[in-house]
Amino acid sequence: MTDPRDYKLDLSKNASSPQLASTPRPYLSVQFDCCKVYLRIYRSPDGRHYRGRCPRCGLAVNFVVGDGGTDARTFVVR
Repeated sequence: MTDPRDYKLDLSKNASSPQLASTPRPYLSVQFDCCKVYLRIYRSPDGRHYRGRCPRCGLAVNFVVGDGGTDARTFVVR
């Protein structure tokens, strides 16, 4: 069987990137109680906050990174 597409996708270069493997992105584990949905919310590129939305109802949450905060990584949003 021949492939009718006029392009080929090479994933081997991206999968072996040493930068991606050595620096995992920080995230928070968030349980949205409104719709009983779990979601990972990743830190913003500037490192100042975590922002996300419930994937079902759209409830927005914002976690600010700063002094005097918490070390917790898991939250329930009600």
